[in-house]
Amino acid sequence: MSLSRRDALKLGGLAAMGAAGVAVPLNQTVSGSSVSQLPPGRLPQPYVAEFRALDVLNPVPRVDTDGPFDFYDLTARTTVGQIVPGLGTPLLSYVPPGAVSGVVPPPRIDVDQGTRVVLRMHDQLPGKHPTFGIPTNISTHLHGSASLPQYDGYASDITKPGQRKDYHYPNFQSAHTLWYHDHAVDFTAENVYSGLASQYHLHDELERSLLPTWSRTTPDYEFDVGLMVSDMMFQADGSELFDDRSHSGLWGDVILVNGRPWPVMKVQRRVYRFRILDASISRSYRFTLSPPAPVWVVATDSGLVPRSQQVTQWRQATAERYEILIDFAQFKAGQRVELRNLSNPNNRDFTNTDKVMAFDVVDTTVDTSDPTAHRIPTVLNPDNETMNLTATPGMKVRNIRFERDGGEWTLNGQTWQDVINSGFKAVLADPVLNATEIWQIENSSGGWFHPVHIHLIDFKILNRNGKPPFAWELGPKDTVYVGEGETVQVIAKFGPHRGKYMIHCHNLPHEDHDMMHQFRVGLNPGDADPNDPITADPPVPDTTA
Repeated sequence: MSLSRRDALKLGGLAAMGAAGVAVPLNQTVSGSSVSQLPPGRLPQPYVAEFRALDVLNPVPRVDTDGPFDFYDLTARTTVGQIVPGLGTPLLSYVPPGAVSGVVPPPRIDVDQGTRVVLRMHDQLPGKHPTFGIPTNISTHLHGSASLPQYDGYASDITKPGQRKDYHYPNFQSAHTLWYHDHAVDFTAENVYSGLASQYHLHDELERSLLPTWSRTTPDYEFDVGLMVSDMMFQADGSELFDDRSHSGLWGDVILVNGRPWPVMKVQRRVYRFRILDASISRSYRFTLSPPAPVWVVATDSGLVPRSQQVTQWRQATAERYEILIDFAQFKAGQRVELRNLSNPNNRDFTNTDKVMAFDVVDTTVDTSDPTAHRIPTVLNPDNETMNLTATPGMKVRNIRFERDGGEWTLNGQTWQDVINSGFKAVLADPVLNATEIWQIENSSGGWFHPVHIHLIDFKILNRNGKPPFAWELGPKDTVYVGEGETVQVIAKFGPHRGKYMIHCHNLPHEDHDMMHQFRVGLNPGDADPNDPITADPPVPDTTA
């Protein structure tokens, strides 16, 4: 039996990661009481922890020959989280200068449209992960940004311990919720699971005129709230347990929101905006409120929807972002409202994974000078370019199959190892710069769903198995939930940059084994590529360490 490069690395010094599972299609939601190995009474319980908002990272304004930009500096380091009562959990974090230790999730970044950003990322991790023993290379992907290829977090563009890399982000897109996370080849799942992920909010004037919006002039504004929902399982000593069931997925028995188990947030009787990111590495959610109440979807992955959509539940896969409004004026002071999880097929659920977090409505005077306090806008962004794309006769249609083939996760029968073996020349598609195409994404893998992420571009969902997209999907997207047996058609304009970009499953154990490929925009085979994602601007030795 031949070994993949990833398995060879694991055998070279991988620490114990829990009992191996069997990768078989589940075809239904599987339930149990728990999976963590903690002693009795140590498992965190729902609605004990206090909610913690994401910290905000401050920039250092700078000027170069191209004009002003904001400079951010972060270092990947080890840290210890306090999740399990009385036990520390070794984690990874992106740590700002001067910080004594890292937090998980790391601080978010807030940027105004048109403000260029340079993010300097240092890798000062030890040579091996403190729990899993894997290599601690990193590659930072700003998920949702139309970055040049060399700054896009290409999986094989790795920064090793003792190196650093500067990432350049143009931020010309409209307001939306992005997130930055690790994307290192072979070990994205372990790195993200351990804490290398946070949100990145891009703001503009249209958003500010319509929705509750944080700004640096009102840094204590508490009604524009980032939520990173994830799950985790634990070893007996409080360290992370990593069991991806033979690379089919990891489903923990503890739900975390912004790093805290099932937290409780105090809310006023007014409208709140929640930016919900599924930051789990495999688990999908079907969110709803209890007691039952409507929410309004006002933005999807890539920005404001044309019109707000009232829903009572929605399904959300890893890497998807949905921005919702909840009007807590519909509840009484003193009432508790829960964000619950109805789950989806082919998750693995446990005693409390039906709970996410709670909101306690407080009797506090609402500032009525804030026009967004009691407003649910109907029309938001009807002129969005992506949402106005339409299929036309003769338009290029590409078919991409996500399937399990001979025990491997593949795209059209190929893996990322095939891309590596080709010298990074193999591509699934080669759209012309600024061409509009339809991509038909087929889930042929049996009992698994796939969250499919296409780098660089935003897309519009045309249909799912020939039927209209769900109400919550009626906005610009960069990741799509492709359920079991589903075929989804999306339409996108491929630009604004030339170069090679990735497409992959965002169930991260699938991505790492090796459900990932690439496409090439605006280049012919053999063309010189000034923006080669590996060679154009590689990491350098970190002399500042």
